[in-house]
Amino acid sequence: MQDAITQEDFLAPEAREFYCQALNLLQQAQVPFLIGGAFAFERFTGIKRDTKDIDLFAHPDDVPRILEVFAEAGYETEYAVPHWLAKARRGARFVDFIFNSAHGQLPVSHVWFEHAVDAEVLGIAVKICSPEEMIWSKSYVMARDRYDGADIAHLILACGKTMNWARLLDQFGDHWRVLMSHLVLYGFIYPGQRSHIPAWVMQTLSERLLQETEDVPGAEDLCQGGLLAPLQYLTDLERWGYHDGRVEPVGVLEPEDVAQWTEHLQEEKA
Repeated sequence: MQDAITQEDFLAPEAREFYCQALNLLQQAQVPFLIGGAFAFERFTGIKRDTKDIDLFAHPDDVPRILEVFAEAGYETEYAVPHWLAKARRGARFVDFIFNSAHGQLPVSHVWFEHAVDAEVLGIAVKICSPEEMIWSKSYVMARDRYDGADIAHLILACGKTMNWARLLDQFGDHWRVLMSHLVLYGFIYPGQRSHIPAWVMQTLSERLLQETEDVPGAEDLCQGGLLAPLQYLTDLERWGYHDGRVEPVGVLEPEDVAQWTEHLQEEKA
């Protein structure tokens, strides 16, 4: 694995300058942030790939200050989706500020910063999201046009032997089936590297699965597919009468939050 991130191999000089300015702005303002996305992914796996933006993770309480800093520096700022994503733009380039998951159940917390990893991005000393947080957030990305399962498999291959699996299992909570689905596929993808996942993790999840083979009482009309692929389960919600697992009381979002998120996705695909 590499000690430094070399995403500049893919960046035009003006893009590099834009991202460096953004990182320096935040550091000068002393607002804590973490880098995720392609930059962090390369740090852990050694896999480089083109990226159209830079993903910065911040505590929800710090986002107003971040947008204020960028607005004062002449950037256009907005809450693109108010419950999880903000942006700062200058011309055609932008920075994403992620402070929650799209389904609202994985807010960036101080724990993310406690487990962050020191790194260098574009020649700047920063902190990046830990492998556990990356797997946690990527595990729910299972749409037709984007599926992060390969990223998770590569993170386990690279970091599985040193990850805090107890913390990761605890993070998923009642959504442990989502984690288990990726771990089962990992064992299929890398049959000679299954030991990267501790045996006790698979045993714990398998025991839970055996104990929960019956239907959940009162959940006959519940669909949680929207947490994984929001556009692919619109039929279930709009035509078949299922309750959206992202929305209260099962989830944490209001219907208008889901509507804004759906509109944002449809605009991106247009």
